[in-house]
Amino acid sequence: MSLVLDPAAQDLLFREARTANTFTDEPVTDEQLQAIYDLVKYGPTAFNQSPLRVTLVRSPEARERLVRHMAEGNQPKTAAAPLVAILSADNEFHEELPTLFPHFPQAKDVFFGERPAREGAAALNAALQAAYFIIGVRAAGLAAGPMTGLDFEGVRKEFLDDDHTPLMVVNIGKPGPDAWFPRSPRLAYEDVVTTV
Repeated sequence: MSLVLDPAAQDLLFREARTANTFTDEPVTDEQLQAIYDLVKYGPTAFNQSPLRVTLVRSPEARERLVRHMAEGNQPKTAAAPLVAILSADNEFHEELPTLFPHFPQAKDVFFGERPAREGAAALNAALQAAYFIIGVRAAGLAAGPMTGLDFEGVRKEFLDDDHTPLMVVNIGKPGPDAWFPRSPRLAYEDVVTTV
C-alpha cells in the first residue's frame, strides 16, 4: 500500500466511518472532547488563524432551544444525540494572531484589519477545521452527524453573537440501531484529478 497509516485506522477515519443518524444513550464526556480538540488543533489553517469555535449543547434547556432551529428532519436526531456541538467561525480571530502567528504579529492588521477580509478567511478556515473536528470525533471511536439543515440566523441569535457565524451542528455519540443510510457513491480518481 502507498499509505503509511494502518489500514484499520484508515477504515476508522474514512472507509468505514459514516454520518450517524441514531445514537445510543452512552454519554460523551468532557475528557473525550478535550482529547478530540487536543488532536485536531494541529490541523493547518492559513496564518495559523484557528477561527473555529465549538459550543457544546449539554443542558436539556439549551438542547430544546437548539432543536427549534433545526430543520424538521434533523430535529429528532438532535434531540436524541448524547452530545451536540455548534461549530462556528470567529470573525474576530485576528485578535489571537499575535500569539498564534508570533513571527509576523503585524498580520493581524496588514491582512485582517477589515471585517470583510476576516469573515471570508474565518469561514474558509473554520470550515477546514470543522472537517478536522469530524475526523477527530471518528478517531475517538465516536460517530458524528454533521448537519447544515438549520436556521443559521436563529442559531446565531440564540447561542452566539454578531462576531460568530454558525457553520454546522454536529451530533456526537456511539452509533445506535439503524444509524446509517446506504453508502452513497463517490467520484473516481480519474473524475477528480487532472495533471497539467
